[in-house]
Order: sequence, then structure tokens, then C-alpha cells
Amino acid sequence: MDRRSFIKLTAITGTSATLASCGNPENALIRFVPDDEIVPGIAVWKPSVCPLCSAGCGLTVRVMDADAEVVRNGQAGVVRIAAAKKLEGGPLHPISQGGLCARGQAAIQVTYHPDRITQPLKRSGTRGDGQYEAITWDAAIAELLSRLDALAAAGNQKALAFATRAGSSHRHALVDQFLARFGAPGPVSFELFGDQVLRRANALSFGREQLPTFDLPNARMAISFGADFLGTWNSPVAQAAGYGQMRKGRPGIRGAFVQVEARMSQTGANADEWVPATPGTEGVLALGLAHAILAANLRPAAAAGRAGTQIDGWAAGLADYAPAAVEKVTGVAASRIERIARDLAERSPAVAMVGGAPLAHTNGLFTALAVNALNALLGSVEQPGGLFFTPRITLADGAAAPAAPSIEQLASGILGGSNAVQVLLVDGSNPVFTTPTAWKVSEALAKIPFIASFGSFLDETSGMADLILPDHSFLESWIEAVPESGSIAAVASVAPPVMRPLHQTRAMPDVLLDVSRRLATPVALPWETFDQMVGATFMKLAPAAAGGDAWGDAQAQGAWSGALPAGLASPPSVTEETPQPVPEPRFDGDAAQYPFHFLPYPSSAFLDGSLAHLPWLQEMPDPITSAMWSSWVEINNTTAERLGIAQGDIIEITSTQGTLRAPAYVSPGLAPDIVAMPVGQGHRMFTRYATGRGQNPVSLIAPLTEASTGAVAWAATRVKIARVGGPDGSLIMFAGGDREHPYEDLGRG
Repeated sequence: MDRRSFIKLTAITGTSATLASCGNPENALIRFVPDDEIVPGIAVWKPSVCPLCSAGCGLTVRVMDADAEVVRNGQAGVVRIAAAKKLEGGPLHPISQGGLCARGQAAIQVTYHPDRITQPLKRSGTRGDGQYEAITWDAAIAELLSRLDALAAAGNQKALAFATRAGSSHRHALVDQFLARFGAPGPVSFELFGDQVLRRANALSFGREQLPTFDLPNARMAISFGADFLGTWNSPVAQAAGYGQMRKGRPGIRGAFVQVEARMSQTGANADEWVPATPGTEGVLALGLAHAILAANLRPAAAAGRAGTQIDGWAAGLADYAPAAVEKVTGVAASRIERIARDLAERSPAVAMVGGAPLAHTNGLFTALAVNALNALLGSVEQPGGLFFTPRITLADGAAAPAAPSIEQLASGILGGSNAVQVLLVDGSNPVFTTPTAWKVSEALAKIPFIASFGSFLDETSGMADLILPDHSFLESWIEAVPESGSIAAVASVAPPVMRPLHQTRAMPDVLLDVSRRLATPVALPWETFDQMVGATFMKLAPAAAGGDAWGDAQAQGAWSGALPAGLASPPSVTEETPQPVPEPRFDGDAAQYPFHFLPYPSSAFLDGSLAHLPWLQEMPDPITSAMWSSWVEINNTTAERLGIAQGDIIEITSTQGTLRAPAYVSPGLAPDIVAMPVGQGHRMFTRYATGRGQNPVSLIAPLTEASTGAVAWAATRVKIARVGGPDGSLIMFAGGDREHPYEDLGRG
């Protein structure tokens, strides 16, 4: 049925009328009776929370009457509903402050996506081929209960694994409490572009194992080591608002900004100065800046406090990090190092950031510790214009589940026979797509007897499930977040559903609570519903005004922010370590055979690929290249000229792990020995908009890790490249490309 025919059908009034569509009775649509009394033409704005990344931005949702395609009892039909029509940033929310990124704008498509799973499914074909049959919720819950009861009856509760995204939220806390009380290990979480290295460094340097919040509005200078804080890193909406204030929010003061990175990001394109450094040496550069500050007596070494003690040789003035020596390692001129160092010391308050590729090397922890020590030397920690740590809220009472193995350890244990996982539950995680091929996650999952997914879409991991219990969309359910950063004060976000569920889906937290009660040996959780669990936290918080109610206020505004009672504040970390000599970065691939550093990076649209199914984001031009609906490989213009590679030519990239082919994007915005590629495309299974589109650069990543955290060193792979053909049309550019007149050659013979 085309859209025009559908609009004609939905204009027909009446109740429970069977409508023939396009003259074909096999495609009948039913008009269902509305669930609510709808006031036509009247818009209502309701609060919500964006779920597409961990920043926890607040939303305001425009809701008004509309016809919607729904599924009721297995029958497709149409119903008049109060539907979400538009998302905007919540104006009163302390994180988003009225702003919303392009990804957040596209979040509305999660609810209305044509390939959304609308009811429980049971696998009917070979695992991984995406063949399923619809079943009832009663049958789906019974199947899951039988599997969990069998584990408990055999005393084998540890054979249950739960894969989810990393993060801190009531949803995550509920999963942890369920697993702890069932007797299973804690959640297995994995994020390709996770920040566990920085959290570990912050625990060592500052006693806070979390990401920082930057007071950019009060800073006079900022330097970032690889952190794309305006694009994809940490809390971009909050950071963009702060950056705008730093640059032009104070009469007569314009903050300066330097970006250190090998490939120009969206953030680097906004800098006063872009400084490419040899990959893996960013920590050495940070200590070179510190040395120059100390040598000029601009700050005393003791000012760095605990953060300085983590660096070998700090108290002695970092004798090995004179600018001339640092230049030989990093490729950054000594004179430039001295000038930037003086600017940082004299343009106080100044703040340093680190994230992204510099921490994705085997020596990433050293790099983070070095930047932390520079920050402390500048007097930037917990000071105006510097960095702060958002107070954290303790979310649930009860002992946590034992630490789970990493996804790499889980896979190797399954394949090696030392970890006999019998049941795997999956929620919001797609490790088959985002993990290095050498970890063989797909092969390991294939050996697990039973997998159940709470996913709303079939992707590479949920497509291996035997049972799918589809979740509500965030607009149809209670949604909450406890942001790790983005605000100096503590923040907890929450919102009730803004619309009724379209389909036969159920909220995962409520399904888990229901399952916990119906087990043969029930798991004793103290909440009947998920909103009751969330409300229990908010009822302990101080209201915004005397006589108020923090729970009610938060629902009305979308968030609570303020001082935490002592019992809810997470204590500081007391982790201590002896400083170690500076580790050299290790790279996979011999430099003579693989002469280029390979830099996969989070896509501005898709992040790690989890958002590639949203067509608005596929259609959105990349902010640096203007490419869309495509994969591409960025290569320096002088390197491309030397190798005979032109814009759009197909090039082959080879690492020790594999080979892929993609069109070239020639640019001066990366160092000559770098080739870069956005992550996000290359899905084998992920709705009509992402399946079979482009290439997945994760397939080239070597399985190197940062030793102390086990984080993937995704920037530590070397590659070789070769031109294999001319343009084939697979590089799709907005408005024809980056030429001023893209069609100027049309008609020329």
C-alpha cells in the first residue's frame, strides 16, 4: 500500500470496520476503537528522556492526535491515538538546557520504525537467519521461565549470563539485583568506544571513578587530547552549550581552544588550533606541556597533588620531557609546546580534556594519567573553569552480583569449554557487531543453548536469539537516566510514558520483575513495578521547594537536580597504585608491511552502529565529509596523490585481521600516516535501512587491549592500502560533493 492510499483509509471514521486496502483483501486493515478520548488539533508538551546515548538529555515531546498503524492480537490496523509528533530539548533540564543533538531529534523514529518488532517471536529457522514466528506473551514468558527454572533446579544459576550496555541507571541496577538474587554473575557489558580507561585514571588521580564534567563557561582556555566533546564524546549537548558560553558568552572574553588529534573531528574543526600528534604519544605531549610550565616556574610541581604522584619523575620536574625531546616522540614542534604551555598557565582558568583515540591505545591509562596531572598542575580540579565530578546517586539497596567476565573472556570460556553458559539474556547490546573478529563472539553465542533478547529490532546479536520479548519504545514506557556527567550538581531524570504502546510490546524492566515473581523459586525483589523502583529513589531526594515532592516534581519537569542526602551519595574511590615507567604504545602489524595507522571512529550519526537503523540519521550529511548513506575511508591528500588515489576511488584496506574495500575521501584533515573510517555501517542484519550498507571497520581491529582495564585498544591497528578501482557510485555526497559547483562538468564532452 502506498502512503496516499493509507491516508485515504485512515480518514475513514467508524469503529471496528474492516477496510480493504488497494482492492486486495489479503492486506486488510482494521480501524480499532481509540483507547482514549482524543481532542483533535490540540498539542500537549510532555517531558521525556533521550535513550540514544548515556548523556541522559531531557526532552520535551509534542503530543497530539494522529492515526497510527498498530498491531493488536496479531492483527495490523489503524487507531486514533495521542501520538508523539516532535522531540525537542527540555528547556528546564540541567543537562540538555533546551538543546538536543541530531541523534536525539531522530529518536522519535524508534517508535514508528516500520521494521520494529511488534510482538513476541520464537525462532522458526536456523539460528542467525532471522526467521521467526509470532507467539503470545503468555507463551513467551512461559518459555523463559522454563529455562530459568531448569537452571535453578539443577543448582546451576551461574550458567545464566546477561549482556547489556554499560552505564548507571535504575534499569541497569534492576538487572544487577535480579542476577544477584537469582545467583548469577553480574551483567556482561561491552562498549567499543567505552570510557573505562578514563574512569580508571580518574579513580587513581582524583578518587572518582567516573567521567568528568567541565565548567567551560568559566574557562579562558581549553585543550582537548582527542575528545570529540562537541560531537560524540561524553555529554555533547551540555558540552556544546558550555563551549558556546566559553567562546562568546562573556563580553570582552573569548576562550581559546586547542585540539590535539591525528584526524580532525567535528570538535577539531571548531578549534583555534589543530595539533596532530603521533598516535599513542598524546600522554608524552601532555607531560611535555607540564615540563615547560614547571621549567618556567609558572606552577609548582606540588600543585598537582595526588594526580602528580601517579607520574614517574613528576616530583623531579619531568626531566625526560623537555620540549626538544618530546618533539622527537610526538612530532609536535618544541616551540609550539612551549607556547601552548605558557598560554595554559597564563590564561587561567584553563582545563584539559582527554578521550577517544588517545585512550584507545595499549598505553591509554598512562595518557589519561598524564592529562590528569596536567589538569591538577593548572589548578583546574573542582575549581571554576575546570573539571568537576557530578555527585553520583546510589540506586538500589542490596549486594551487587559478582563481577561478570568481560565479553572477550565469556566468549573464550565458552569456546574453550571453561564457561558453560546455558541461558543468555540480551538487552540493548550488539557485541556480534562491535567486538573484534578475533574474539569470535558470534561463534561463542552459537554454542549457547538458549538466547532471549529484549530487542525492538533484529540486529546481528538479537538475530541469534531463540526468543524475542520486544521492549516498549522509550516514549511508551517509564524512562529514566542518572547522568554521569554534564552537570556540576547531581541529576536524576525520569518521565512517565508520553503515549500508549502502539504494539504488543512490554517494558523490559516490568517483564523482568514479572519473571522474578513467577519463578518456581521466586527472586525476592522489593518492587512490583519499575516505576515503583524509580520512585523509591526519588522519594529519598529533597524537593525543589518546601512542601514539595521530588518524585512529583521530577515527573513534571523531567528531572531532579540538587544536593544529595548523605545516604544516597556514592563514596569516593580509594584506589591507589605505584607509578610505573612510561609504557611504549604497541601496535598490531609490522610498520614496514602495514605503514598506516588505522583510526576507526564513532560516527557522528550512528555512534558505534547502534543507530544505523534510523533513516533520518542515514540521510544526515556527515559534518566533516558531507557523505551520507555510505561508508568511506579518509586519507590525507598528499598521501593520496603519492599513491595515485583520487576522490571516490575504491581502495582496499588490509590489517592482520582482514580486508575490506570502500571509497576514498581525500582530505587534509588528518596526518599523512593515518587512514580513518567511521564505524556504524556494514550491518549484516539491522532493518531495511542499514542491512547490507557499507563496510564495518571493526572487522579490521586487532584484539589488543589496555592491560589494566581490558578495554579494546581500537586505535592500535596498522594497515596497508591499495587503489583497486575508480569510483563506483557508492560514495554518496550531499549536494554532489565538496566542490563549489558539483555539476559544473555536466554537458562537457
